[in-house]
Amino acid sequence: MADLSNMRVLMLATDGFEEAELFDPRQALLDAGVQVTLASIKTDPIQGVVNDDEKGKTITPDLTLDAVDTQDFDALVLPGGVGNPDKMRLQERALEIVEEFMDDDKIVAAICHAPWLLVEADVVDGRQVTSWPSVRTDLENAGADVVDEQVVVDDNLITSRKPDDIPAFNKAIIEALTQVASTND
Repeated sequence: MADLSNMRVLMLATDGFEEAELFDPRQALLDAGVQVTLASIKTDPIQGVVNDDEKGKTITPDLTLDAVDTQDFDALVLPGGVGNPDKMRLQERALEIVEEFMDDDKIVAAICHAPWLLVEADVVDGRQVTSWPSVRTDLENAGADVVDEQVVVDDNLITSRKPDDIPAFNKAIIEALTQVASTND
């Protein structure tokens, strides 16, 4: 396996993130040697949820959205939950971050409800994606080709449906980072 210690991943989240969709990919990336940075609206601890209805763990972001320089990162990971992407897609800087990663052809990975950010940033037209069922019409209306699969990789864009798919989602992200790392060597 390639050395991923120089790879840097940015995660965006705020209150209402699905606990497993932030903590599990984050841990898989850390275990692979990747440097992970969490950005949010503020640097106060953010509240996770479990199945969108009970409080989960909290985590303290490393920096605010306004402090993010996308040139410092190789990939962007967007956890779901209903409240998290719904709040995040109202943040102009969050949408700019998604657009910058896509414009630079960097890895963008979104799970569950997180593709709402992709819709709002207008980056899914003509792309094959998947998501939580209630987000699929929004994706189709934005021009995406929506399929019902554990994980969909369309060039630099990785999407996944739900917490049960996290192992496949993590594997796809790490494989994509491995490809980038091997081309940088």
